[in-house]
Amino acid sequence: MAKIEILQMRVGELVENCYVCANKDTKECFIVDPGDNARLINLRMEQNGYKPVAILLTHGHWDHIGAAKELKKKHNIPIIASAAEDKVLSDPRVNLSAMFGMPTMIKADEFVNDGQVIEIAGLSVKVILTPGHTCGGACFYIEENGVLFSGDTLFSCSYGRTDFPTGSAAALFNSIKNKLLVLPEDTIVYAGHMEATSIGNERLNF
Repeated sequence: MAKIEILQMRVGELVENCYVCANKDTKECFIVDPGDNARLINLRMEQNGYKPVAILLTHGHWDHIGAAKELKKKHNIPIIASAAEDKVLSDPRVNLSAMFGMPTMIKADEFVNDGQVIEIAGLSVKVILTPGHTCGGACFYIEENGVLFSGDTLFSCSYGRTDFPTGSAAALFNSIKNKLLVLPEDTIVYAGHMEATSIGNERLNF
């Protein structure tokens, strides 16, 4: 089993959690939800000697994608997102960037689907489609290391809003109950906001 290290950075006006997940043996890494402050993200990777190979987006909201284009250009790496999230990523009104006066459109280089396993930085990452917060939100699960990047689907003792464009409370609760809470209870959940939690803890609170 590859050993990993996860760097967390809180970025942007909405204090979003951006993560860098690195393979400690190869020093390759991927970036999850670079919402802002590409300079800080680059600095942290450089300080640790990490080489980014991909950007993973859990969903298309402005506070999770703001630095993606800059990082993609600097490192010549692909942006990967759920195929069902294309509309959110590409429409400033839907991804809320227009609301904040910074219209942003993202086109993913690679689209992934529910249940697909992608090999990144020597790690097997499973895509779990979790619609609800947005129509094509996805979580990224590294089963071997017991790690889940949940975006804004599941927080510590909470969950994402469903009153934004393409949101659905019924879909979100179904995603959490039937796709996330069935994972092993010791799975560490790295959420899009607030502190990390575990599946076991969230079973007690959902």
